[in-house]
Amino acid sequence: MKPFYVRELSVYPVGRRRIFLLAVAVLASLVANFETTIATILPLLMTDLGMSLTVYGQLAALSVLVGGLSAGFGGILSDRWGRVTILVPTLTVTAACNFLLATVDSVTGLFWVRCLMLFIEGAGITITASLVRDFSPRLGRAQAFAFWTWGPVGASFLASFVAGFTLPLFSNAWQSQAIIMGFVSLAMCAVVIWKIAEPSAALRAQVMEDEYALTVEGESAQPAHGRVRELFRHPHLWAHVLGNTGWQVLYWTFAIFGQTVLSTAFGLDAAAANRVVALGIVLNALAVVVVGRLSDRLRLRKPFTAAGTVLTVGALAYFIALIGPGVPIAHVTFVYALLFLFMGVAYVPWMANFSENAEDVEARLQGSALGIWGMVVRVMIVVMLVVSPRVVEAGGWELWLSVALAGQIVFLVSMVAFRGRWWTARPLSPRIPA
Repeated sequence: MKPFYVRELSVYPVGRRRIFLLAVAVLASLVANFETTIATILPLLMTDLGMSLTVYGQLAALSVLVGGLSAGFGGILSDRWGRVTILVPTLTVTAACNFLLATVDSVTGLFWVRCLMLFIEGAGITITASLVRDFSPRLGRAQAFAFWTWGPVGASFLASFVAGFTLPLFSNAWQSQAIIMGFVSLAMCAVVIWKIAEPSAALRAQVMEDEYALTVEGESAQPAHGRVRELFRHPHLWAHVLGNTGWQVLYWTFAIFGQTVLSTAFGLDAAAANRVVALGIVLNALAVVVVGRLSDRLRLRKPFTAAGTVLTVGALAYFIALIGPGVPIAHVTFVYALLFLFMGVAYVPWMANFSENAEDVEARLQGSALGIWGMVVRVMIVVMLVVSPRVVEAGGWELWLSVALAGQIVFLVSMVAFRGRWWTARPLSPRIPA
C-alpha cells in the first residue's frame, strides 16, 4: 500500500501538466539543498563555537560521509520503491531539523545535528534528479536539468540573499538563519506534498525522445527492476562519475567555503561576502537555462561542457592570482561572477550527457546511476573537508584552489571517454540512381 502522498501516473503527462510536474521536482530540489545550507553562517558559527577551520573540516567530513551512504542507497531504493515514497519524508524531517540546529551550543552538538540532517537529506537530492529525468524527454533534457540546478544554485542564492539582508536585523546572530530556513523549508515542503507525482515503474523504464514518442526498452518478460551491477560494466559511465567528481571540487569549495574564502582572502565582511556570492549565483542560474536550450536545439552536449570547462580553468587561474589584500570589491565580484557563469556552461550539458549515457545502458536504473554518482561526489567532499583546511593552513586559499584547478583539468581529459557527438550530424545526401 502506497503512502497517502504518493500519486503514481500510469500515462505519461504532456504539455502543461508535464511542465508543472517538472517544476514541482525542481522545487523539491530547491528545498533539499536549502534546508542544509550552512555556508552563509559558517564564519559566524565558527567564531561563536570557538571552532577552527580544521575542526570544522573534520566534523563536516564525517557528516557528509553519512550523507554519501544515504545518497547511494536512496537512489537504488527509489528505483524499487518509487521516488516520492522516499523523497517527501526526507524533505520534511530535514526541514524540521533546522530548529534543532538553532539550539546548538557546542561543536559536539553541531556534529550530531549535521549528521542527522545530511543522512536524511542525502537520498533526497539524488531522487530529485531522477524525477527531473522522468519528466524530461531527451529533446529537452538539458533545459530540464538546467532548471534542476536552480535547486542547489537557487538554494545558495536564497540563503545568501536572506542572510545578506537579515543578519544585520538580528545582530548577526547565526541562529536567526537556522530558524528562518526551518520555516521557509516547511512552507515549501507543504507545496511539494500537495502537488508532487511520479511516473509508474513501467513509464520510468521507457526512453522518451520527445513528449509524444516512446521507445520501449526491453521485453515485458524482463524483471521490473534492472540489475545495478550492469552499470559497473561500462567504463564510459565511470569516466563520467570520476571526471565530474574532479570538477565538483571547485563547486563544493565555493558552496561550502565561498563566503569564508571571500572573507579571509579578500577581507570582505559576512554580509558583503554573501552579496557577492548571491550575484554569482544569479548569473549561473541564467547561464544554465540559456546553455541548456542551445544544447537541446543542437542536440550537442560535449562541446558545451568542454568550452565551459576551458573558460572555468582560465577564470580560476586569474582568480587565484588576484588573492591578497587591497583588491577592489567590484573586481573580486566580477571575477567570482564569471567563475559561476562558466561553471554553468559546463555543468548542465554534462548532466544531460550522463543521464542519456546511463539511460542507454539501462533505462530502469536512472536513480541508481545518479545515486552512485552522488555517493562518489560525497566521498570526494569528505576528503576535501579533511584535506582542504590543512592545505589552506600550509599555503593559503590559493594553494587549495590550485588543487581545484587540477580537478577541472581531470574533468576535461575524461570527456574523451563520454558517448555522444562533438558536432551536429550532417544530413545524408540523397542517392541518385545510376
